[in-house]
Amino acid sequence: MEFGRRITNCRMCGSEKLYTFLDLGFMPPADGILSPEEINEPEIFFPLKVAQCSDCGLTQLTYAPNPEILYGKKYLYESSITKTGREHFFEMANSICQKFNLTKNSLVIDIGSNVGVLLSGFKKNNMNVLGIDPAPKIAKIANENGIETWQEFINHKVAEKIISQKGKAKIVTGTNVFAHIDNKQELMESLKIMLDDDGIFIIEAPYLVNLIENLEYDTIYIDHLEYISVKPLVNFFNKWNMDVFDVEKYDIHGTSIRVFVCQKGKRKIEERVKEFLELEEKKGVYKKEVLDNFANKVKNHKKQFMELLRDLKKQDRRIVGISAPAKGNTLLNYCKIDSGLIDYTTEKTLIKIGNYTPGMHIPIMNEEKILEDKPDYGIIFAWNFAEEIIKNNKKFSEGGGKFIIPVTNQGIEIRGYIKIKD
Repeated sequence: MEFGRRITNCRMCGSEKLYTFLDLGFMPPADGILSPEEINEPEIFFPLKVAQCSDCGLTQLTYAPNPEILYGKKYLYESSITKTGREHFFEMANSICQKFNLTKNSLVIDIGSNVGVLLSGFKKNNMNVLGIDPAPKIAKIANENGIETWQEFINHKVAEKIISQKGKAKIVTGTNVFAHIDNKQELMESLKIMLDDDGIFIIEAPYLVNLIENLEYDTIYIDHLEYISVKPLVNFFNKWNMDVFDVEKYDIHGTSIRVFVCQKGKRKIEERVKEFLELEEKKGVYKKEVLDNFANKVKNHKKQFMELLRDLKKQDRRIVGISAPAKGNTLLNYCKIDSGLIDYTTEKTLIKIGNYTPGMHIPIMNEEKILEDKPDYGIIFAWNFAEEIIKNNKKFSEGGGKFIIPVTNQGIEIRGYIKIKD
């Protein structure tokens, strides 16, 4: 099996002018949770470097792993474990159905559909739904949940099979997926086959502007091949005779943008598209000095975070993790946080419990463990759901435990007991 490929040309415009500004070292696949047996076996690590195309502005990794390695049997990310996440996807489905006045039984396809949370929202709106996801365990859960899901990577053959069995789609979505796909040629050819002439392709992904402003570098991991901004998308879709006709911003995964794409000339291009383009220029996210400054802040954050954890250990404080998301594995591996610093991390996802984090091999325990164990500090690795996690773990804080939120727009935050209203 090939491990992947080194990126020497921009994935969207083909330019060789790639400016590498951030090097996070070598990383295992962020969702590559290990079984107890696998922690004694060899592990694959990939170079995690970030570059920006000096021509079109696409921010991208310099190495693309073989997707079979990333999304095979070991892929265990579930999109439905937080109330916040579920509500966001249900709102998204409701909003799209209303915004475009979709008729009953319109076909909605979700690429990288995971366990089918977004599609279940469309199904409640009386849409005909189909999920496409390559991860076997995840696709199995989706089908058991009543969301028809084909265990496939999207390609033109799958797209042709879709239209022969289901017809053309009015809506195709890719939430936190578009940036994961290396072969954009295959994706776009598939989209052209399965999308209705007046259909809409909708992307949602963390926004580069906020990633840089808020130092959200832990959202950089080997699965995320690109870090999305509007400028390169407008140029890219234009080459495929399509328009980015609207953009919306949402407070999910830090800050994400929802990008709406249609066949060229089919819809009015909203003023918001221009506003996002102007914002990106104003914030300077395509300037080398801004990118270099971000890289220096990342190094400083690592230094401060490690100093905090070491100081706490010198005081004989016990530290654990709360949640085991992919972004947490960037922090663990970049900062080299092993079981000498944190004893374990807790999780709600049943398919992760009893296993180990990739690279640093931190044990993953049931979320009830911290109530039995009473550690002094819990690091909330899924900081994007910090408020919900703090509320769910109020007994831990009432017992004297403190929360460490490693990434906020104010830096590293420590919270002690806070009275929370139910």
